[in-house]
Amino acid sequence: MYISKAFIPILKNNPSEAKIKSHQLMLRVGMIKQSSAGIYSWLPLGYKVMKKIEQVVREEQNNIGAQEILMPTIQSSEIWKESGRYEDYGEEMLRIKDRQDREMLYGPTNEELVTDIFRSSVKSYKSLPQLLYHIQWKFRDEIRPRFGIMRCREFYMKDAYSFDITDEEALFSYNKFFLSYLKTFKRLDLTAIPMAADTGPIGGNLSHEFIILADTGESKIFTDKRIFDLDSGDTKLDKKSLENLRNKYEEFYSVTDEKFNKVEFEKKVSEENRLKTKGIEVGHIFYFGDKYSKPMDASVDLPGGKKNFVKMGSYGIGVSRLVGAIIEAKYDEKNEIMKWPISVAPYDVSIILMINKNETTALDKVIKINLELKKIILMH
Repeated sequence: MYISKAFIPILKNNPSEAKIKSHQLMLRVGMIKQSSAGIYSWLPLGYKVMKKIEQVVREEQNNIGAQEILMPTIQSSEIWKESGRYEDYGEEMLRIKDRQDREMLYGPTNEELVTDIFRSSVKSYKSLPQLLYHIQWKFRDEIRPRFGIMRCREFYMKDAYSFDITDEEALFSYNKFFLSYLKTFKRLDLTAIPMAADTGPIGGNLSHEFIILADTGESKIFTDKRIFDLDSGDTKLDKKSLENLRNKYEEFYSVTDEKFNKVEFEKKVSEENRLKTKGIEVGHIFYFGDKYSKPMDASVDLPGGKKNFVKMGSYGIGVSRLVGAIIEAKYDEKNEIMKWPISVAPYDVSIILMINKNETTALDKVIKINLELKKIILMH
């Protein structure tokens, strides 16, 4: 691709509505274009980065045995009424009607839909566990969208769902995703710390947010600095190894502001190791047992003829949000430039033609080098 032919619409000045670096830079260098409040078109440069992030996320989901599906953006209201969340979810849900006057919605998340798929397809405990994920657009009608793609209304997200027969097996699945998230963010050259968090409208009693440090983050965090020295290393996908990994992280106090307890913080963390700062949420995992399977009658047959409601968890990563989060985390303030990790850089190599007297020959050499590099990339 000749840079002269690339569609990269540059802006000379920062748009007045852009308050943080990622929003300013993504607009100025032509990565995105605002369509309406909180909704953006992704232009070639930004789309390349997002798709590379998506592939890293996909590979780490596949590595723990999760299977990819694709669910629609538009869902029926009926399954949400079954779960009891249709009225409870609030005004963030975009409710619509089709021409037959049926109530529909633009999915803000997919617990109900994936439970409906599961209950119609799996009948025996022998088919468990099941780990399913998809990467799809979501819509949440934020009352005040801001910070560009960091807090917008339409966003691209990986959400996964686990189905197990017992709490013990379900926690094994939960820990698999815990590890996969650490590995995903490490490949993106981000230090994302798992922090105990509220479950919010998803529900359940176990939840971790994965937070990267950033002054522009909306999440207030309280943590022990020593947690940054931990590493998932070569943790194996067996129950004991995964349990030990999570225990290792949970030994250190690390919570978001909803879970913060000043007395506990000061008791567990020495003054020199206390860190109070802000961060950006890039992933969130939940375990909620039979919160959805019970009201939606998603059960499996057990030996002896009994039935049991499956135990479930859900696991989200903001794929589009990660583009902005990487900019915020990696921005070179001194030189005023974005620094992309190699794994997601929009281009692998830039070839600069140094014009001389024999211009045609030089151009031919550049074209040849470009073709050879393409062959190498395709081989890998």
